Amino acid sequence: MLGLSRLAWRRGSVPPEKKLSKDAVTSLIIHGCFQFGASMSALFLNLYLWRLTGDLLVNGFYNIIVFVCTPLAFALGGWIAKKKDRMVTYRLGIVLIAVFYLGVIIAQESVVDYYVAFAVFSGLAQGFYWTGYLVLMYDVSTDTNRIRFLAINMMVFNGAGLAGPALAGYIIQLSEGLSGYILTFGIAFVSFFVAAIISFRIPLITSHHRTYYLKLVGAVIKRNKAWLLSLFGFLVLGLLQGIMLFLPNILLFQTVGREDWVGYLGVLFAFLTVVTGFIISRKAKEEHAHRYVTYSSLGVICGASVLLIEISTWSVITFMIVFSLCNPLTINTLTSYYYRIMGTLPLKGQLRIESVVMREVFVNAGRVLSIFMLLLFARDVNSFALPLVLVGVALMQLNLIWLVKRR
Repeated sequence: MLGLSRLAWRRGSVPPEKKLSKDAVTSLIIHGCFQFGASMSALFLNLYLWRLTGDLLVNGFYNIIVFVCTPLAFALGGWIAKKKDRMVTYRLGIVLIAVFYLGVIIAQESVVDYYVAFAVFSGLAQGFYWTGYLVLMYDVSTDTNRIRFLAINMMVFNGAGLAGPALAGYIIQLSEGLSGYILTFGIAFVSFFVAAIISFRIPLITSHHRTYYLKLVGAVIKRNKAWLLSLFGFLVLGLLQGIMLFLPNILLFQTVGREDWVGYLGVLFAFLTVVTGFIISRKAKEEHAHRYVTYSSLGVICGASVLLIEISTWSVITFMIVFSLCNPLTINTLTSYYYRIMGTLPLKGQLRIESVVMREVFVNAGRVLSIFMLLLFARDVNSFALPLVLVGVALMQLNLIWLVKRR
């Protein structure tokens, strides 16, 4: 993780204007610690619910509740960030996520009985965390180094995720029953605690602009078509993300039958994402955003189409390999594009928190819609309609081509 972040400091490797600041590197280290815990816990939480119930509806409704609550937490977290500082919201999110997994450890198999309450708490905790971090990413980067920062962030995020899934899968496979899951959640709790401590290395920002303009963003959207289109871009992105955040691990477990292999394959997919992130950090250019979303969208469609043949080990792994290579390009391009548009909004940067909140509203709306479609047409993992739904949401990614303006 540290080795990846040091890419920003190697002399002669990049132009001076693209080098990252000290706070930017620190933010990457914090996010790496967070992702190590998240890759162990979040990766297997949905699988934990699946092992306890064997019911796709429970997983689906759990994630729907999470994605409904997350925008509400973004709105509240944005208000705290505006009145206090984005680091206050960020640290609160880390602490709440740590408390969430502590609750899972205490509840153990009773999580199923209270999965609605756990989903609400998870949505609120994640909302606070990502409000703080998305604003922080904007603050510690500039227009000249942002696409590089986002690519390195992706490398750190997935680099930390290389070890997490493998370790979690190994622990779970060695343990009897479901006790390995509880140990995995315990290690994640420690990782979140470390991330919270490191976060104090980034200072608060003193600002006199404390007005929260969320109620006025509607008027701004009406006057800025590019912003509106970019928000719909995140809704389209959310259509694929909603399903992909929980279904792949269930499909992998159904086909390979072992949690440790789910973890090892997670390492492979994370490694491919790191490779993609490294290439983006070296080669990507802001002016080619339209081209990037075209290539990545077509790639995801081709990968999803393999599942139409059959849902088996080879087809699921093939799809996930293609997805791991293409999806980072979509996310990086769309995020960098959105941050550029944020810089053109009125009040000279004072709407950055409100912009992050609106982004989350749209992306989570897409996530909820896609999960509803999945549960409506494919209530079982063996349903013939399941690959059709996946291909359908993959085809929807083509809308990004016209939602991202060429110039």
